Order: sequence, then structure tokens, then C-alpha cells
Amino acid sequence: MDQQQSQQDNTIQEALHTYKEGLSSFTEKLPHIAKSYNKFTETCFEEGKLSKKGKQLIALGISVYSQDEYCIIYHTKGCLDQGCSEDEILESVGVAAAFGGGAAMSQGVTLVQEAIQKLKPPSSDQAFQ
Repeated sequence: MDQQQSQQDNTIQEALHTYKEGLSSFTEKLPHIAKSYNKFTETCFEEGKLSKKGKQLIALGISVYSQDEYCIIYHTKGCLDQGCSEDEILESVGVAAAFGGGAAMSQGVTLVQEAIQKLKPPSSDQAFQ
């Protein structure tokens, strides 16, 4: 692994860590708001008429459209955790770009693809190389 790739890995992981630290700090200061918000979002992402996988793809598309880098990383991870393929994730990016234009597309072709590569669990093929 070269130095630039190592720095990119660290950037993605640092962003997730920074988000979690910020959320923890906010929760300590305003626990009633944080707990209510967390409960609301957990409920929104439960299996329902839409699958958890579908909900993560929607959330990623909204994150790309709104150019929210923390949410882009967080929901790219959520998509991967729910078993989304890279093609499904990139198709979601394409739909977001259809509404968000160049700014949304630039997030999709950079940050989303970088996050996929850094957060995707290694496949069994890669594990034996």
C-alpha cells in the first residue's frame, strides 16, 4: 500500500471517528435531544415496506445530493453493511446526480468511490492474494 492510499484510508476512518466523537459529545450535552433523534432515525431505518438496503441507498442518494460528506461516508458504509453491490451504490449516485447536477456527481465519482474501496470488506478472492 502506498503512502497516498494509506492517507485516504485514514481520512475515511477519521471522518467516521470524528462523527462518532461529535455525536457522543452532543449526547453528553443534550441527551434528551440526542436520544430522541437517535430513536427516530433508528425507527426510520428499520425493515418495513422498504428494505434496510433500499433505505440506505435512498439515504446515500440524499447525502450525495446535499453534499454532506459525513453522511456520504456513513451511508456508503451502511449500504455496504446491508449487502449493496458497488453497482447498486453507484446507480444510487447516478440518480442523485440527475437531480443534483455536477456537484452531486463530483461527490459520487470521488468520495463515494473512495469510501467504497476503503470500507468494503475484502472478498475471499482478495484475501488469498
